[in-house]
Amino acid sequence: MSLLVVGLSHRTAPVSVLERAALPEGARPKLLQDAVATEPATEAAVLATCNRIELYADVDKFHAGVAELSTLLAQHSSAGLDELTPHLYVHYEDRAVHHLLSVACGLDSMVVGEGQILGQIKDALALGQEQHTAGRMINDLFQQALRVGKRAHSETGIDRAGQSLVTFGLSQLAPATGPLAGRSALVVGAGSMSSLAATTLARAGVRELAIANRTVERAQRLAAALAEQNPGLTARALTIADVPDAVSRADLVVSCTGSTGLVLTADDLAAAVERRTGDGPLAVLDLAMPRDVDAAAHRIEGLHFADIESLAAASADAPMAADVDQVRAIVSEEVAAFGAAQRAARITPTVVALRAMAADVVAGELSRLDGRLPDLDDKQRAEITQTVRRVVDKLLHAPTVRVKQLAGEPGGAGYADALRELFDLDPQAVAAVSRADTRPPTRVAQNRIEAGHE
Repeated sequence: MSLLVVGLSHRTAPVSVLERAALPEGARPKLLQDAVATEPATEAAVLATCNRIELYADVDKFHAGVAELSTLLAQHSSAGLDELTPHLYVHYEDRAVHHLLSVACGLDSMVVGEGQILGQIKDALALGQEQHTAGRMINDLFQQALRVGKRAHSETGIDRAGQSLVTFGLSQLAPATGPLAGRSALVVGAGSMSSLAATTLARAGVRELAIANRTVERAQRLAAALAEQNPGLTARALTIADVPDAVSRADLVVSCTGSTGLVLTADDLAAAVERRTGDGPLAVLDLAMPRDVDAAAHRIEGLHFADIESLAAASADAPMAADVDQVRAIVSEEVAAFGAAQRAARITPTVVALRAMAADVVAGELSRLDGRLPDLDDKQRAEITQTVRRVVDKLLHAPTVRVKQLAGEPGGAGYADALRELFDLDPQAVAAVSRADTRPPTRVAQNRIEAGHE
C-alpha cells in the first residue's frame, strides 16, 4: 500500500473553483466512507480549509487511486470533474508525505507560517478516527505532521513570517479601519475561524462586539466567554436574520460561516452604508469558502472590502522570512525519517514471524529431549532450556537487528522478502502478525480481512 493525496488549493485554483469545490462540513464523513469503499483505498482522511481541499488515502494502485479520488472530490462538491481536473495536484509516496508536512508547517498556506492549519490537521485526523477510515498509515502520517508542525514553530522563527488568516485580513483593512480599540465589530459565524476572529478583535480592544450565528446558543456562549475574559467589552449574540441591520451599526464586519449561499448581498451592504451613523468607512472581511459576501461589494462606495481572493493576491507579494529555509530543511529531514520508519515497520511482521518459528522449533526439540532423557531433574531441564533459547536468541539477534536497519533504507523492502525466502516462512504467519497490530484496522480493511482478501 502507498500514500496518495489528490487536492486543490489557492496555489492551483481560482477562488471561483475553490468555492464550487468546497465541502460542507456535513459532507466530509460521507466522502471518507465513499473513499474507503473504493477498491484501491483502505484508509482515508480529508483536509478541508478555506483555501484547500485534499483527500489522502492509502492505496494499492496509483492510477486507479488518482481516478477514484478525483471523481469523489467532484461528486461531493458542486464542481464537475472536468472543471476540477485542470486544478488538481497529485502527490504520491514520499512526495505526499513531504506535502502534508509542508502544509503542517505553514509553508503551503496563503499566509506563510500561519499556525491555524495545525488545528485543522488535528480535526481531519479526529474525523478519520471517528469514521474509522484512519488506519495505521493515516494515523502515523497525521500524527507526524502535527509533531513536525509544532517542531517548526518551536525551533525556528517561522512565527515571525506567519500570521493567522484573520490577522492578515485585518492588516489589509487597517488603512480603512485605523486602530480597532474603541470600535464596534460584527462577527458572522461561530466556528473555529469566526471564533478566532472574535477573540482577535476582543484582544485588539473593540468596544462592542456582536456575534451572529444560525445556532444562537453557540454565539451566546462565545460572547459570554469573551466578555468575561475582556473587561470593558460589550458582547452580544444575534441570529443570522439580524445581520443586515447589525452591519449598519458596525465599523468592521468579519464573516466566516459554512453557508453555501450569500449571507450578505451587495444590496444589503449598500443599504447598510447609507444607514450608517458611525465615523469613517465600513470595512468588511469575508473569510468564508464558499464566500459569504457578494463579490460586488468591491464596487460599493464607502465600503472597504477584503475576501479570500484579494488576500491571496496580497499574500503573493508578502516577503517570506529567512526562517522558511530552516523549516524546509526540517521538513526534508522528517520526510526521510518517516519513510525510514515506515519501511522498517513493514519488516517487523517478518521478524516477529521468524522469531515465533524459532520458538516453535525450540519448543519441539525440548519436547523430544524430555522423551529421550526422562530422568533429567527440574534444575537440569531448566538449564538446558535456557541454554538452547540463549543460543537461538544470539544467532537471530544480529541478523534481525541488521535487517531492520537495512529495511529503513530506500529499497529496503527486499530484505523482508529475503528473510521469508531464506527461512521458508509461512506467508500466512507473517500476515497474521500484521493483522495483530495494536491499532485496529479501518472498517473496510477489517471487512477485507474477514472476507479473506488480505
